[in-house]
Amino acid sequence: MSHIIGTKQNFKTEVSNYKGKVLVDFWAEWCGPCKMLSPLLDEISTENPDLKIVKVDADTEIDLANDYNINSLPTVLVFDNGQLLKTIVGFRQKSEYLNALK
Repeated sequence: MSHIIGTKQNFKTEVSNYKGKVLVDFWAEWCGPCKMLSPLLDEISTENPDLKIVKVDADTEIDLANDYNINSLPTVLVFDNGQLLKTIVGFRQKSEYLNALK
């Protein structure tokens, strides 16, 4: 499933000002759990077509990661209508991500 590459420049448009639910995945290429999470997020996105997935490479978007106090990877932020609802740190079961969307 497709996702949007999140950057400091587009974060406000794609996440903060977006009317709807967004999962923001802070990840890095070297992160094994991040690689495990990617297909799970694709699956969640396929099952929830109204959900937007934004992937932020924490190594290249250091300022954005710092803005949200990202200290561990993967970290998933759940937004609804621009409001941060939940932060999930580490790889979790699919049900935890789905519950965070409710």
